[in-house]
This record gives sequence, C-alpha cells and structure tokens, in this order.
Amino acid sequence: MKRIFCSLILWGVVALMSVAAPKLKFYDAQQFTLVGKLMPGTFNPYHRIDTVKYKGFDKKELLQVRESAGMSIAFKTSSRTIAVRCEFGDVEWPQNSTGIAAHGFDIYIKKDGAWRWAGSGARSQETLNKALNLATSMDGTEHECLLYLPLFAEVNKLEIGVDADAPIAPSPNPFRHRIAIFGSSFTHGTSTSRPGLTYPAQFCRMTGLQLLGLGCSGHSKLQPYFAEALADVDADAFIFDSFSNPTAKEIKERLFPFIERLQKAHPGKPLIFQQTIDREYCAFNTARAKSEAEKKEMAETLMAEAVKKYKDVYFIYPNATSPDHEASVDGIHPTNYGYTLWAKSIVPQVLEILAKYGIK
Repeated sequence: MKRIFCSLILWGVVALMSVAAPKLKFYDAQQFTLVGKLMPGTFNPYHRIDTVKYKGFDKKELLQVRESAGMSIAFKTSSRTIAVRCEFGDVEWPQNSTGIAAHGFDIYIKKDGAWRWAGSGARSQETLNKALNLATSMDGTEHECLLYLPLFAEVNKLEIGVDADAPIAPSPNPFRHRIAIFGSSFTHGTSTSRPGLTYPAQFCRMTGLQLLGLGCSGHSKLQPYFAEALADVDADAFIFDSFSNPTAKEIKERLFPFIERLQKAHPGKPLIFQQTIDREYCAFNTARAKSEAEKKEMAETLMAEAVKKYKDVYFIYPNATSPDHEASVDGIHPTNYGYTLWAKSIVPQVLEILAKYGIK
C-alpha cells in the first residue's frame, strides 16, 4: 500500500510538471518578418553586409557587420509561452554590456497600441545553443510580438518556439520607410542591458519609423569602404553617428569625400549627421577632454560648411546627458536612460527634416 501511495505521488508530480512545462514547437524565424535589415541578399539573413561582395573591412569590422545588431523579428501568436533556440557563429563577450544585450534576446509585445517589454534572457557560454524561454504564463490571446536579436553575436540559425497547439504567423513590418543609420558603439548599443534599448530601437518605437542599423563599435570613422557599401543600400534617408570614433584629422580628411560618394549614389535623399555626445570622462581627464573638444570643433566647423555646400545635408545635436550626470556606464557609453534621452532628443529634429521629403 505504501508503494502504491508513493507511486501515486510520483505520478502527480510528473503530471504537474507536464502542465508547468508545456511542449513547444519550434519554427525557423525566416518564416516571419525580418525588421531593420540593412541589405537583402546576404548568404546569412542575419548578416548586415555581404563581406564577400564588399572589401576593405579589417578583422574586427568583418565580425561586426556579421552581427545581428539592429534587427528584429515580427510575428503574432496566441501561445502562452515564447521561446528561442539559436545556433551562434562568432560571439563577443564585452565587459561594458550585459550578456542579454551581447548574445541574448529581448521581446516586446503590443499592448493598447504601444510596445511593451515582455521578456528577455541569455544563455551561458556552455549552454548558448539550448532553448531559452523569454515569456511564459501569458493569457492565450493573440499578441503582436517583436523579437530583438543579439547586439554582439553572429546568428547562424534562429528558431522561435511556441506551445505545440498554438498558431504563429508573420505580422506586417510594424515600422514605416527604410532609414539607414551608420554609427559607432553608441549606435551599436554598447552598455545597454538588452537589445531593445539601443537608441535606434527606442527611436523606432517612439516614431513608427524603421531604422536599418549599422552600428560598428569603435569603427565608424567615415571610411570610404563603408561609404561604398552604404551607396548600395535601398533607403529613403540616412542618419550618421560618424564623429564619435574618428580623430579630428580623420574627420577633416574623410568627411567631404564621404558625403560626395553618398550623394552621387543617393541624389535628393537627406543625409543627417549627428554631433558626438558629451562623455562623462571629460570632467576630470584633461587629455581626453582635449581630444573630444578637438573632434567636436572639427565636426562643427566642417558641418557648418557642408550644410551650405551640399544640398540635402543636415547637422543635428543629440543629448544623452542627464542633469545629474549619472547616466553613464563607463564614462563613455550611456546607461539605458542615457540612450532614452538620446532617442528623445533627436526625434523632433529628425522628424522635422524627414517631413520635408514626405517621410512621415
């Protein structure tokens, strides 16, 4: 009798576990809507630039343009659980960004007409390719979902998991137009806690406009080979965070040829350049303060000339500094809140410019 009683308890525990952990079915993410893709036709759909076609990138840049930063997947499902399973290529392990931002996933769900965070997570180095639950115990009604991809990892294959008996289907791209954005570690998303909190991602959710991300941490220096790749991008407008990485000398040598190459390829399309943001490490480090001041002064001087010399060229001023100067992770990169300030600061400036071209 004792043995029967123990067997019944064991059966009950197993039954409860099956209810708590429903069976999932995984679908290749390529079946759904890829948002924020800079260039179509890459061999790997989650690469941002075809590194076979375009040459000149150094070893670090070859990795960066293969990373999935700036892209997301749009789909709808009534599943109570949403999971991901990913096969990674090269993965970075930055010290000034969380694991969730670097090689994890971030999901938003539309609620009352606005995008709301719903779940995020990342696996350890030892369990990278195992399935990961992002949202659980949902209400079973249909939801419109947006899954942000890792910022510092190469995604070779991605699957989305839902309850085995739940439907899942692609949803239309939730964002309008195609606006390319090329920039530094700021645009890449360094020091964010999750992929959906980069300033381009926040800008998209604030405005409904689609940004095609090409943030390359430490490597946005107005290089001619990046201009060649951007010349082939199908976009309605271009935004640049191009004065954060180069020296004053590099800005002086490269800015006008960079503008002229893009204007030749994209006549009549707005090219919007951002001044670099203030860095908190300038408060006490005199050498760094001097270098930053030189870059800013050079950008300011040349862009004053550029907006007069070239049609459709603009210069705007972002702000990622909080009044208490506490919105920095490492003296260079903003916190999540700092990136929110950045996005909010450029929204009215960018929208005013784009409206002149019928981009709304």
